[in-house]
Amino acid sequence: MRHKWSYALKLFLAFSLIVPLLAACGGINETIKDTYPLESVSGSGSQTSYVYRAEGKTVPEVADELVKSSKPDQQSDEAEDRMFLVYSDRIVQLQKDEKKPEDTLVEVDSKEYVRNNYSMSFLEGYLLASLLSDLFDNGRYGGGSYRGYSDRDVYKPKTGSFRTPTVEDKKAIPPMTVERKGSIFKRSKDASSSQPGSGGSIFSKTPEKSASTGKITRDSSGSSKQSSWLSPRKSKKPKTRVGLGRISKRR
Repeated sequence: MRHKWSYALKLFLAFSLIVPLLAACGGINETIKDTYPLESVSGSGSQTSYVYRAEGKTVPEVADELVKSSKPDQQSDEAEDRMFLVYSDRIVQLQKDEKKPEDTLVEVDSKEYVRNNYSMSFLEGYLLASLLSDLFDNGRYGGGSYRGYSDRDVYKPKTGSFRTPTVEDKKAIPPMTVERKGSIFKRSKDASSSQPGSGGSIFSKTPEKSASTGKITRDSSGSSKQSSWLSPRKSKKPKTRVGLGRISKRR
């Protein structure tokens, strides 16, 4: 009993930590995707960068909107030209568009993209040293010179180049840290994926007909009789013995 309570407590603690984390990531993703139009995409898989445009808004204004939607793990100091918001699996860089100063570029980078394209020394002016040390694995990563979408022509990213987003890109949620390759099975009225002799499929609404069939015959008295070995035995009256008045049942 004590073991069961301990196991239940561990599950509760795990869910209490995971659910808020998923809610936070989903909140910032949906806010960015639903609020700002997607302008450019770079990279693929776990190394991706999505750039959105916030028209007619300053960097601090956009930062305030995103923080209200989902609180980041760390936020850089308020600035008019550039700010960073750090979440569990992505970093959001807010940049004033030099070609259209009234707009803000919202760049959502996966942590793998940051590790392989940014310079650690560049980010030191915005983020805590302890966070950068963990992000770049104590200097193992961070050999790039990239500084953001607004400077992409001068400080080019190592992971591919930016391109116009496709229809699929616009439907996708901003970068994930892993490449998902799982399969989803949908229940269908005519789905069939049974094995021979299984008698049906777990994805089918109705089971397939069984290969084996039974037969019921009736005798001359009209009573039904099964031809299968599963037919119940006929019960017989117990034998009696004359003597001391005792009744014994046949063994």
